[in-house]
Amino acid sequence: MFRPFLVSTLLGCATIASAMAAGAAPDKRAGVPSAVTPEQARWHKTAQRVTIMRDKWGIPHVFGKSDADAVFGLLYAQAEDDFNRVELNYINALGRLAEVEGEAEIWRDLRMKMFITPGDMRARYAASPAWLKKLMVAFADGLNFYLHTHPEVKPRLITHFEPWMALAFSEGSIGGDIESISLKELEQFYGKKSALALADAPNALDREPRGSNGFAIAPKLSASGRALLLINPHTSFYFRPEVHVVSNEGLNAYGAVTWGQFFVYQGFNDKAGWMHTSGGGDVIDEYLETVTEKDGRYVYQYGGGERSLREVKITLPYKSAGGMASKSVTAYFSHHGPVVRAQDGKWVAVKLMEEPLKALTQSYMRTKARNYKAFRTTMELRTNSSNNTVYADADGAIAYFHGNFVPKRDTAFDWNKPVDGSNPATEWQGLHAIDETITLLNPASGWIQNTNNWPFAAAGANSPRQQDYPAYMWSLPENARGLHAVAVLENRKDFTLDSLIAAAYDSHLTAFDPLIASLAAAYDELPAGDALKAQLAPQMAALRAWDRRYGVDSVPTSLAVYWGQEMVAHASAAAKAKGVPTLDYIRDSLAPAERLQALVRATARLETDFGAWQTPWGEINRFQRISGDVRQQYDDAKPSYPVAFASANWGSLAAFGMVAPQTTKRIYGDRGNSFVAVVEFGPRVRAKSILAGGNSGNPASPHFSDQAEMYSKGQFKDVLFYKADIEKHLERKYHPGQ
Repeated sequence: MFRPFLVSTLLGCATIASAMAAGAAPDKRAGVPSAVTPEQARWHKTAQRVTIMRDKWGIPHVFGKSDADAVFGLLYAQAEDDFNRVELNYINALGRLAEVEGEAEIWRDLRMKMFITPGDMRARYAASPAWLKKLMVAFADGLNFYLHTHPEVKPRLITHFEPWMALAFSEGSIGGDIESISLKELEQFYGKKSALALADAPNALDREPRGSNGFAIAPKLSASGRALLLINPHTSFYFRPEVHVVSNEGLNAYGAVTWGQFFVYQGFNDKAGWMHTSGGGDVIDEYLETVTEKDGRYVYQYGGGERSLREVKITLPYKSAGGMASKSVTAYFSHHGPVVRAQDGKWVAVKLMEEPLKALTQSYMRTKARNYKAFRTTMELRTNSSNNTVYADADGAIAYFHGNFVPKRDTAFDWNKPVDGSNPATEWQGLHAIDETITLLNPASGWIQNTNNWPFAAAGANSPRQQDYPAYMWSLPENARGLHAVAVLENRKDFTLDSLIAAAYDSHLTAFDPLIASLAAAYDELPAGDALKAQLAPQMAALRAWDRRYGVDSVPTSLAVYWGQEMVAHASAAAKAKGVPTLDYIRDSLAPAERLQALVRATARLETDFGAWQTPWGEINRFQRISGDVRQQYDDAKPSYPVAFASANWGSLAAFGMVAPQTTKRIYGDRGNSFVAVVEFGPRVRAKSILAGGNSGNPASPHFSDQAEMYSKGQFKDVLFYKADIEKHLERKYHPGQ
């Protein structure tokens, strides 16, 4: 968490003073008390090689002599801003969440432990190249030094970080491949619970999509003649802070870092930038294993014979009212991977990427790539499994990679469904080379976009062609944001940082274009004497006149969003039965009467909650940050800011949606636009950014919510990338521990 300079200084001095009281004299040259362990001495020496400069927004600009020094300072600074989130990410990654949250989390822990074990991670760490080991040691040292110099901070579980832990959380995506495995089905299989009790939730509208927008603009379309990049991740708010990390060994990365990781996940350096969007190719497959019991053991069919399932006993400790307790589970593994559920009398094993060492290497090395050739070289590691990448650089190159880790498969099989695990023809056949995957480099259109949609509209008429690639290379269809992105990018030749921001915040809610047209047709078909004709006449007049653009003063935006939510709630089961996305179903298949009745219900809900359906959108849609807790709570009686932009589900490029259970009348966004930046590459980098709330997780910090009002209005701050500019807006300058 953030601490004022005086308190932080006193804490650092107290550490040295305590050593002196024990009879030790500090080494004034190195700033190291003599009566410390060798590990502590290493921390103190490293700290003296690191300088943290906090600018007026509290953003840490970390300068180290070596990359390892910079990593040390970066992790120390993250711990200052929100140690709770740093620790929680590793508690979860190590499959130990139930130890602090209770028995309800044991299945989440089981899922993690099926893929990640300390023994395996230690072995991979031991096999790591020396340069990467130094970074992992620095990662652990930075966190441990923070705890050493802040004895008042009490970890929930991890009191000492180990270098190998960095490999347990190496890729950085908000969801990650492992999280695609259903916890309910995992519990049903290993907990022997009834299928009825654990049935999946209805096929409701996706909770605010885990996704992102990435735009790249070629020099020929920018007013300055330089390439531009929009970095717009849609994540849970406060999932990533804004940082800048620099070394004398070529590291100079600015952007969003996932709490506890030592690489900038989405960002830029002095010559190149990268933006990840979720939803590339199909990278996870399920195999139907035909299992029988034989001589007290389980075997499964493969080829013309049988193989034994590997059995692993996994202990799952958990916190209980009476103290710590535990549950033991015997997990089963075929050669495809762990068994995670059952289907139609067969066991289902899941296969996914398991390359943490390569993934960590790629995640770090791309931050140092300063041109397209170097960036592409990092992509050759092919371990960015869950993301697409939009790229731009100072040479004027713009590029797109739809996925990166793409297994080769036999196209005779439908890889959207579980395949026969007994058939050797369903095995992966290695990985596709980058040249075989869906990519773009400097398309003639002069722009690239991805909004978690398919790649076949990424550059307008110059997009990849669907017929040129196997179906498993793309997993998501077009979406409302994709249509919106094309509309704001095509036929433009004068992009600046400000006009790129304006495009990224364009207010058109494209999903309502066809929906309102269908509603109007349904209304017009009502007989003249139908009671609904008069009852809905004012609402229909408002929606017909609406330009489908959001605004804090817009009444039609409120009515349309509540109407859309009502349609989704009532149509989700039917959509699931048809196997189509709910939004596609309500657009294409909803009966006219259902559209009209949803408007009746939306009207009633607005009247009940706000007194009238004619309630401006800004009275409903709000940004509020009143707690540093990971699970945010909201309160209609406490201060908040009106927000114009809306859920990405309705085509809003600037996304703002609520995932937490709504216990309030107002909608309080908690996922969507989080860290957003626009960058211009040239002899000098120019950039602007905004962060949801602020960079600190401590409500007592001035940087807990100092960006909140700007965020709510889509107003950006200037990025302070160069040391001279940081000095002009400096709040604090210190070595870790001081």
